[in-house]
Amino acid sequence: MKVAVTGIGAVGAFGTGRASLEAVLALGAPAKTAAGRPAPDSRRGWSASPPLLAAAQDLSEWVPQPQARRMSAPSRMAVAAARQALHDAGLPRTGPDSEVPAGVVMSTSWGSAHYTERILDQIRREGPEFVSPFYFTECVANAAAAQVALSLGARGPNITVAQREAGVVLALARGAREIAAGRASVVLAGAADEMTPTLHMILARFGALSLSSDGVARPFDRGRDGLLAAEGATVVVLEPLEAARRRGARVLARVETWGCGFDPTAGPVSWGRETRLLGTRAARSLSSADGPLDAIVSGASGSPSGDRAEASFLQGLKAALGLPVLPPVLAPKGATGEYGGFHVGAAVAAAAGAPVAPPAGFSAPDAELGVEPHRGSLPRCPRRVLVSSCASGGAAAWAVLSGETA
Repeated sequence: MKVAVTGIGAVGAFGTGRASLEAVLALGAPAKTAAGRPAPDSRRGWSASPPLLAAAQDLSEWVPQPQARRMSAPSRMAVAAARQALHDAGLPRTGPDSEVPAGVVMSTSWGSAHYTERILDQIRREGPEFVSPFYFTECVANAAAAQVALSLGARGPNITVAQREAGVVLALARGAREIAAGRASVVLAGAADEMTPTLHMILARFGALSLSSDGVARPFDRGRDGLLAAEGATVVVLEPLEAARRRGARVLARVETWGCGFDPTAGPVSWGRETRLLGTRAARSLSSADGPLDAIVSGASGSPSGDRAEASFLQGLKAALGLPVLPPVLAPKGATGEYGGFHVGAAVAAAAGAPVAPPAGFSAPDAELGVEPHRGSLPRCPRRVLVSSCASGGAAAWAVLSGETA
């Protein structure tokens, strides 16, 4: 069964909805937020780039206040993005008492960090017997997926993926698999994460964040020094292609094929040394696609080791496919930041013909990587777009999206 993407919802520092996401992708530079920097690390004398926060976004149109009061920030953003995606797809906006024949597949890297902090603080101050059940139900990884299902009455499969940077691509792939297998007539697939001051400081202390004074990341750049931490949510609507056409829906893209792999050389919080082999495996899985790739949407974020893994994956793909050069490589996390699943939204937007600018601040290609962001123009509607991501911890995932004209 062929799988179509018919809607995108997004909540981020850039705003809400597909139009806001496409606007920041066309700009190539991150939206600035009013967040302050964390305290300097006295041992190194620096402050990391501030996070890209979505807390200022008004979600009341999408999440009624009585519901919002019972949700953590990731759950609120996920529900808002899911409702936006349904609206974008031309499907009914439903209430909690309505039944939507839908499944939900969400990913998260951190879950509700704020509520987890509250639980730990309660344990420290009062003891474990005083932990709030409300905090507990929202701090678990599957809280956002559960809240989306409860809010929309979605009674199909409900799945949560926790594979860090690769999670949202895995969620897209799993959602497509549920549609293709006939287990759901509609699937809402995506990611949701928040970025608390404590989490941001931990990432800074581990050297994950960019130290750039201008607040930009530089995916694949020789001078890259870390990622931009972001919070938000992205959700796409998946449904059978024929069903979408029967109801006259606008098809943004088709999900042609997908795959995943694991690099056993990776540490618990680091990238491995064998992502090139994963690129070779991805090339084999692309044999079921209908033609050559016109563009690649990479999960590169500006992380020195993460981008090295992404480049190694792409070099393995290039060699296995026998390509003289890679197709144009897009690196949208330079604009959207890491976390929140935005690069899957970027891949769908690119397949639908939306422009994706090179990341702001890119200036010097890294000869060791042999990959740099595309700086020209793409075909108005690329026929086939590969979206891929390698995660710290070893997971990797990829999928091929095709434009409706392909």
